[in-house]
Amino acid sequence: MLKVYLAGPEVFLPGGRELIDRKREALAEFGFAPTRRHADFMERDEKDPRAFGEEISRLNEELMDDADLCIANLTPFRGISADVGTVFELGYMIAQGKPAYGFTNDPRDYSVRATDYFGSATIESGRLVSPDGEMIEQHGMADNLMIDGGISHRGWSLQRAQTTPETMWTDLSAFRRVLTIARDQLHNREHHDDAQ
Repeated sequence: MLKVYLAGPEVFLPGGRELIDRKREALAEFGFAPTRRHADFMERDEKDPRAFGEEISRLNEELMDDADLCIANLTPFRGISADVGTVFELGYMIAQGKPAYGFTNDPRDYSVRATDYFGSATIESGRLVSPDGEMIEQHGMADNLMIDGGISHRGWSLQRAQTTPETMWTDLSAFRRVLTIARDQLHNREHHDDAQ
């Protein structure tokens, strides 16, 4: 059974442990196994805060090393883009040559979110520009082109869902679509490899 590393900011959310448990249950439903529990849920002890943070980082890398694939929650977190730790984990898995899938519960393009953030944007010399003169990526993608492109040109998938502000973090419809796609792609590949 393929083992999935669940990347995302859920550990920071109220009710995050319960949300992760729902996702772990869905993995089993689709024929996947979750990695061990994220180190982010370790009990705090008397360690220096930096040493404790480094231990969490190291242990999460061990979980990723042990996983066969990654599913990343790329819903914007504390800003207009995905959680930076999640993006690191996504890149870490891709660098290992492992399948990496993503989903977001904010269906808007990155350029729309950036324009909303600044309150306006203009087109100058064919580029979308914020009021402070910085270019805004405008590629019809959910986030930075390296995130979308890194997933899609390897043949994996990034799914978007339309949710409400109240269900932004709890709606699992895009996550379940990703599970369907990953199951179909990876289980078919497993059976093909077994047949050869």
